[in-house]
Amino acid sequence: MLELLTSETPNGWKISIALEEMGLPYTWRHIKLSEKEQKAEWYLKLNPNGRIPTLIDHDNDDFVIFESGAILIYLAEKTGRLMPSDPKGRSQVIQWVMFQMGGIGPMQGQANVFFRYFPEKIAAAIERYQNETKRLYEVLDRRLAGREYLCDEITIADIASWPWVRIHAWAGVEIDDLPNLRAWVERMAARPACQRGVEVPGRISAETVAAAGQKLVGG
Repeated sequence: MLELLTSETPNGWKISIALEEMGLPYTWRHIKLSEKEQKAEWYLKLNPNGRIPTLIDHDNDDFVIFESGAILIYLAEKTGRLMPSDPKGRSQVIQWVMFQMGGIGPMQGQANVFFRYFPEKIAAAIERYQNETKRLYEVLDRRLAGREYLCDEITIADIASWPWVRIHAWAGVEIDDLPNLRAWVERMAARPACQRGVEVPGRISAETVAAAGQKLVGG
C-alpha cells in the first residue's frame, strides 16, 4: 500500500492526481502546514527538507520518497504508466517535469508571495516574478500548439504543471492570450482523476484553493 503525506498545495495535488490517474490504492494523511506539522521531528525523519509531499511505499520495504518530481518519476517507473518506456520519449517527459520543478514552481511561488503576502508591495519584485511566470506559460503554450498534452499523450509532465497553472490568477498572471494553454487547463480539469486528486486531502472551498498560494512550499 502507498501512503501519501500531503496538504492542499499544487505540489501535493500532483501526487494525488497521479495516484488517481494510475488507479493505485493509497491512503493519505493531511499534514497541517498552518500548524507546522511538516517541521515536526517525526516528519523530518521522512522528509529532511520539511516540505510536502512525501510518499511511503509500504510494499517496497517502507521506501520513502520526497520531492514531488521524484515521486512522479518513481510512480511512473513502478507502474509503467504515464511515461513512455523508450529512452527518447522518457527523456522528453522528464525534461518537462524538470521544467516545472525548476521554473514554474519556484517563479510562480515567488509571484504569489510578493503579489499576495509580502508586507511591502515591492513593484519591481512583483513584476519580475509575474513576468517570468508568464514567460514560462508562453513556453507551455508554444509546446501545446497542435497537441492535447505536453508529450502528445497525458503523462506525469502534464500532472506536474497543471496544479500550478490552474491557480494562475492567484499570482496575478492571466492566460486569456494563451489559447493553447487555456484549452489544456480546461482539458485537464475535465479529467475525473484530476477532479478527484485536487480534493485530497479533502474537499476544500474555492477560497482555500486560491489561498494555497501562500503555502506553495514543497518539492
